[in-house]
Amino acid sequence: RPLETTEKFYRKKFSKIPDIADANIRALRAGYNYGLTTEAFQSRTRIASRKGIKKGKYRRITGNEAVVYGLATAAKKSGLPLFYGSYPITPASSILEGLAALKNFDIRTFQAEDEISAMGSAIGASFGGCLAVTASSGPGIALKSESINLAVVMELPMVIINVQRGGPSTGLPTKTEQSDLLQVLFGRNGESPIPVIAPATPAECFKLTIEASRIAIRHMTPVFLLSDGYIANSSEPWLIPSSHEISKFEIRRGQDPNTFQPYMRDPDTLSRPWALPGTAGFEHRVGGLGKQDVTGNVSYDPNDHEEIVRIRAEKINKIAKFMPEIEVDDPDDAELLVLGWGGTYGAIREAVRQCRGSEINVAQGHLRMIKPFPSNLGEVLSKFKQVLVPELNTGQLRLLLQSEFNGSYEGLNKVQGRPFKINEISEKIRSIIRK
Repeated sequence: RPLETTEKFYRKKFSKIPDIADANIRALRAGYNYGLTTEAFQSRTRIASRKGIKKGKYRRITGNEAVVYGLATAAKKSGLPLFYGSYPITPASSILEGLAALKNFDIRTFQAEDEISAMGSAIGASFGGCLAVTASSGPGIALKSESINLAVVMELPMVIINVQRGGPSTGLPTKTEQSDLLQVLFGRNGESPIPVIAPATPAECFKLTIEASRIAIRHMTPVFLLSDGYIANSSEPWLIPSSHEISKFEIRRGQDPNTFQPYMRDPDTLSRPWALPGTAGFEHRVGGLGKQDVTGNVSYDPNDHEEIVRIRAEKINKIAKFMPEIEVDDPDDAELLVLGWGGTYGAIREAVRQCRGSEINVAQGHLRMIKPFPSNLGEVLSKFKQVLVPELNTGQLRLLLQSEFNGSYEGLNKVQGRPFKINEISEKIRSIIRK
């Protein structure tokens, strides 16, 4: 590849420090010449084709960087200040570092003394009217769990980011895993439903972080964004979107102080109004005790408790009608579907492509919305004789699918702190086809 473009970049970037520009250019040429003299490339090198790539301005982005820009964009589109309260923990720490550098964009970052304080600060910020966010990995999510339930009962909007790593306990802090899925769904006391959304690639973290924020505000609920160490630290080219491509958020406030009740609900979403403290006529009581729906008054009446528990569950289920259905890549009416979620996407996609190149007929689908499932998922699964579910855990999504759709699904499971290799998935596909 020609060096002129890179040399021009160095001269422009370090135009005020020519010595630094020269040093970078010398290092670049030295590396290039080393490759030539050692004949490191004995044959032509394959360069990915740019055919079919959408035109526009691209930049390299990691998953955690995409989360940072997604949160900043969501705050801008909602018209709310962004508050990020967090405690440093691998592999989520760089989100705190990235947001701290954007303080000029009405972004407030707070490094708490522990995970419980971080979650408490996010609850206070949300109650006060901010787009509130916190992040951690599995051990920190465990510590936040009681306060997460408080946010569920208060029905406050916030985004909780879990960048998964190998566990349990301290486990493998710098390695990747997908083993927190059941934790974010069921790892709290009581009936405590929370939506879960999982990006598949680093660049997708931008879009789905905005979507998680939109869901939180539209449905007045905490939302889990479930990433992992592989997505967080991997990078890919990201097409920088135009601002007008991202729609503004709608926020439902209390309208009439004469009829206002803190848990009066929108019929489409079942969300309550987001009334801010200090607003005359909209004073109300919130807290973690059992509530009567509509009034929000503390109630120990058994029927009141069951009613509001069921309403919260139905509120989360209603999210599915606002979300896209799952799309399946199935050009030849395959009998086998490979269904993944999260950071397994790239390995699955390439394994499916290679198998098709060997005339093996196989379909691919990938879940982004896990709670609630896409509205057409049951119909999609019923069309295939066999479904393979690769996961970096011992079968957590497979367990959910079996429970929800009463089917039998094949698992491919790996818990080594490493992502799947392409050949691990393709060989499993071939073994199923051979049977």
